Amino acid sequence: MVRSHFPSTARLLYRSLFLLPAALAISAHAEWKILSSESEPGLAGIEHRHVAVEETAASQRVDFDFAVFPAKSTALRVIDNPDGQSLAAVMKRQKYACGVNGGYFDTDFKPIGLRIADGATFSPLRRARLITGILLQSDRGIDIVRADEFPRAKRIIAAIQAGPFLVAANKRIRGLNDSQWARRTFAAIGANDRALLGFCSAVSLSDLADILATLPVAADSRIRRAMNLDGGSSSAFWFARQDGSAFSVPGRKPVRDFVAVVPK
Repeated sequence: MVRSHFPSTARLLYRSLFLLPAALAISAHAEWKILSSESEPGLAGIEHRHVAVEETAASQRVDFDFAVFPAKSTALRVIDNPDGQSLAAVMKRQKYACGVNGGYFDTDFKPIGLRIADGATFSPLRRARLITGILLQSDRGIDIVRADEFPRAKRIIAAIQAGPFLVAANKRIRGLNDSQWARRTFAAIGANDRALLGFCSAVSLSDLADILATLPVAADSRIRRAMNLDGGSSSAFWFARQDGSAFSVPGRKPVRDFVAVVPK
């Protein structure tokens, strides 16, 4: 029996250094591709798209559900939900076209970060590393801005602060967490007057940013800006079909607020 002369820590370092080039090679050749894409029409020109993507090196699959809507002929609504009702119950009662869960909240069920509903602020803007984005509806339309870009001079009808930012200037944000997989909810602004609210199965923030920035998941609308909303067990998605039925992915716990879309 031949014994190694390396101490245990040295052996681990040696193995890490030996395996690193191979790991880097796998990462360098990893690519996401679209496996399938389906769509169905909803209300007011809003489209539901179900897109499955795969990372070829690791055979990792992620399923997406998007509501893609015209930003000029629709409007966002932030809905306070202090009673912890389900997304589906709120969407059906108010006859919204589509919706998702909103932003973060603390252990006392209080929202974390800016919330504006119907022009009234019910939670103030906060400066924090994670909640770097604001999804908003102003008199100029729907947009996503960084927290330090928030236009205080404009008339803001609805706004919700969350994050982190995923895509900016059509490019993914680097340095995002790549090890924690979870269901995700997000918002995005595309080209051609398109905005998106979306949900996806378990994925890291880094991979989500990569997918949104590189794949044509919204058909003819390349993602210009995107931000993460509250994910994990909070994630939920709801879409009203033209025939009066609904496609729904329920959340797994009560959440403090929702983001919905209505026709103007």
